[in-house]
Amino acid sequence: MQASEIAAVVDEVAGKQAGPEAQETAARLSALMRHVFLYDRGNQLRVIEESGLSMTQCKALLELGGIAESAEPRQVSDLAERFGVSVPSMSRAVDALVKKKLVTRLEDPDDRRVRRVAITAKGKQLVDTLLVVRQAGLEAFAESLSAAQRRKLDAAVDALMDRPDIAETFEHMKGV
Repeated sequence: MQASEIAAVVDEVAGKQAGPEAQETAARLSALMRHVFLYDRGNQLRVIEESGLSMTQCKALLELGGIAESAEPRQVSDLAERFGVSVPSMSRAVDALVKKKLVTRLEDPDDRRVRRVAITAKGKQLVDTLLVVRQAGLEAFAESLSAAQRRKLDAAVDALMDRPDIAETFEHMKGV
């Protein structure tokens, strides 16, 4: 990400001020996420680092990996919009993923002028590795909790399961 892009993100988020309760919840979530993300000595970060992927490439690959069987080919412009980066920036990221044979470009069946990006078996294997490492880290963290702490965390997370996006991801993650 270029310095100007970082500045634009900072400007965008700085203008959005949440209420005090939301700020407190966000601070608690941030502390928890940081702790959980690094709990297993940063194994997930290590796998990403060793893959040689940039964050943009990693995000695109995870998006293309989909949830369960929903991994559908996407246009570069869709990926760019999803992650708030420029189309040229995402195009460069996809080009690097193609060179690593993690994704491939396909002709759109409805419009031959349009190219779509799809994950390859090698790319799916990397996504699966990232998910397994993340799951193992989360399991180790959950194991470190007392039974009472785990029940409270389960109750808090269960309260969010009425959101379709979270519920769909949970159903997929149960199978990993």
